[in-house]
Parts: sequence; structure tokens; C-alpha cells
Amino acid sequence: MSTQLPLTDESLPAYLQGLDLVGPGNRIRVERAGDGNINWVRRARLGRGRSVIVKQARPALERFPEYEVTTERIVFEARYLEYTRRWDEEGLLPQVLAFDEEQRVLVLEDVEPATRLDQALAGGSDPAAALERVARFLGRVHRETMARDTALAPSFANDAMRRLHGDHIFLLPYEEVFPTPPRTAARAEQLRAGGELAAIAHEAYDRYLEPRGALLHADVQPTNLLLTAQGVTLLDAEIAHVGEPAFDVGTLLAHLMLPAAARGQPAHALPLLGRVWSAYAVAHGETGLPSLPQVLRLAGLEMIRRTIGAARVELVRADASGLRVLETGTDWAREPERAAALLQQPDAQPSPPSGGSAP
Repeated sequence: MSTQLPLTDESLPAYLQGLDLVGPGNRIRVERAGDGNINWVRRARLGRGRSVIVKQARPALERFPEYEVTTERIVFEARYLEYTRRWDEEGLLPQVLAFDEEQRVLVLEDVEPATRLDQALAGGSDPAAALERVARFLGRVHRETMARDTALAPSFANDAMRRLHGDHIFLLPYEEVFPTPPRTAARAEQLRAGGELAAIAHEAYDRYLEPRGALLHADVQPTNLLLTAQGVTLLDAEIAHVGEPAFDVGTLLAHLMLPAAARGQPAHALPLLGRVWSAYAVAHGETGLPSLPQVLRLAGLEMIRRTIGAARVELVRADASGLRVLETGTDWAREPERAAALLQQPDAQPSPPSGGSAP
């Protein structure tokens, strides 16, 4: 890649005109879009109700500049959108309007007005139909790419982002202490001292790093899912790689369980999780389908890292909610078969939380 010219709010209008996305003389209004954790992201309003989303990958992550990761991550994102579109029967993927590989810039259609899935879940809405569409898309992509994993892996050798993401899920929550409320911190220390969860996470990390399985989006979390009048849009495939298909589904199910677990009502989420899992399993088919316990173990590890890791979610800000999520995640990571039995029998009630007892 030649020397990168970082875009700014001031230079973006001229850049878009250079891509012939808007004619000269049009007034373009630039504003921030989304959280911009990884890339520089802006919404450009082009007039007459038109707008686009512009992403530029830079060596330092936008929100966490202490991490420097190859800008090739946006190449893999563009490649994922191009490659998986053939299975996007329900229109989940945003349209790519331009891709400047040299400057690491991706221009996408804007799907506003839209609501992030985490906001919809917090507001008590029922996004089940949209989530089933996501699950079916993942199932089709996983099914169709499993037979091609050896050929696809070199085209998605996204190792820098894969390892950065994996470290934050499978290693750091068990090796480092992150700021948490006092009772959550004490419980986390108990779990670290026991060593059992770290061993489970290390074993899962070994599987996660294997470049075989299926083509993964690898970050199917609520902040990357936008609910619109047309349905749902799946964003931000910067971590796309070939790997264990259970990881995509486990991440999604973890975040669907989080709000209910935080309220101390995990059983309330089971019907939704059951619908999403069923939609995925039917679209995938039996051949090569990951086992539900395998999926739920990964979901448990995701809930743990969202409680005591670096990327804590707002739902676990208080000790009470954090401890509830931590116990649910711990139970799923330790006993995924029991969690699977509960999910397959939605009327079954889980046992009361342990209240922070030692492992």
C-alpha cells in the first residue's frame, strides 16, 4: 500500500466527488456515524435525501489507538461482503458503492433510519423475525463454505484481527484485571484462581485459531446489527476469517441472552434463542452442523468476557446485573450440555443463581 492519506471531515467531500459518487458543486454534510471503535467512520449527506457511510481503516484503531493492526482488515471486510452476497437471499448485507483498496476506504449504502439491536432489546421490542433472518444467512454461508475452507482460508488470512479479537475473548479475562464493581471483581478473582475456566477458554481458543471450518463474519453482536423498516442489516466484517462456525452462532446467542441474564430472568430469553438456533440449524443442514453444547460453551465465554474483560457492556455496570451475567456465562461454559437441555425445553426453569459462591 502506498502512503495513506487519512480522510478528515473537511477532505471527505472532495474525496467522494473524486469517486464520482456526487457531482461537483453539491453541498455535502459530514457527521459521525456509529461508535467507530475500529475504523474512522462518517456519514456523508449528499443532498436530496441521499447519504452514504464511509469507513477508512488506519494503522491505529480509532477508539483504542494503543492497538495497531494492519489496515488490510478492511480488505477482508470488502471481500466478505462480495463473497457472501450470493447467499444473501433476504438482503442483510449493505451495498458496496466503492472500495479504494489503496487508501483502505470502503463506501457503503446508508440504511438509516435504523435501530441497533442492543437498543431494541433494551427497549423490550421483539426482533425475533429479524434475528431468524440473520441466523438463516449465517447457516447458508457456513453450509456453502465448509466444503471450500481450504481454498478460502488464504483469501481470508485475517490473522492480526483474528488474534486481537481472540485474545480479548479467550485470554485476557483470565490473565488481567479490568475495572469492575467490587463484588464482580471479587467473583472474577475466584474464577481466575480456580483455573478451570481459563483451561476451558484456552482449549476453545486453540479451535478458534484453526483455519478450517467455514467462512465467519466473526463479530455477530448487536452493535453490528441494525433493524430497519426493511428488516435487518449486518455490518462490520473486519474480523472475517475461516474458522469454527459455532463461533458466529455462539456470539449471537450470548448477546441475546445478556439482557435477560442481567435482569435475573435468563429463562425469559430461551424461546428467542431456540427460534434463532432452529433457524440456523435448518438453513445449515445436518452435515457439519456444530453441536448446540459447543455453541453455548462459546456463548458462555462471550458473556464472561463482556462482564470481566476489556469490552464490558453497559448492562453489567452494576454489581447485581454483572454477577447474574457472570454466573450464567460461567454455567454455560462449564456445563454446556445442561444449557442446551434448557434451551431445547424452553418451559424448563433454570436453577436460581448461585449468588457468587466459589467454584
